[in-house]
Amino acid sequence: MTNVKKGFTLIELMIVVAIIGILAAIAIPKFADLINKSKEGATKGSLASVRSAIQVYYGDNEGWFPADTLACLTTNAKYLSEIPKAKLPNTTHGDIATVVATIPPADVGGWNYANAPATPSTWGNFVVSCSHEDIKGQESASLTTPWSLF
Repeated sequence: MTNVKKGFTLIELMIVVAIIGILAAIAIPKFADLINKSKEGATKGSLASVRSAIQVYYGDNEGWFPADTLACLTTNAKYLSEIPKAKLPNTTHGDIATVVATIPPADVGGWNYANAPATPSTWGNFVVSCSHEDIKGQESASLTTPWSLF
């Protein structure tokens, strides 16, 4: 009778481990990139939602935009239940829902809302308060182009 041993040799196991390591080295950076893309997509979706709420407020108030930092939109959850967080991947900014009203917009993260009726050319503009490039590499000195395009 022949004695046949079943199993894998050490070389075969090392080759399988090496192949799994190579696949993991390729997959992990792609996964991290997908997370950043989803954060950016969430920010651009939130931007559109808040802009829509501002337009509904504008229609309800006979041509007047909110004069505060959008707290009136969340009062009694009439227009929005809350101001969403601005998630800005690959920047120095954290995920925050703060709305500031500076003209021109400052690079502080979060949101920027032009709430001054005295400047009708910018009154009612709602943008992401970030001048860093988005994932597509779009950049602008005006702070409105990179995160406003979708």
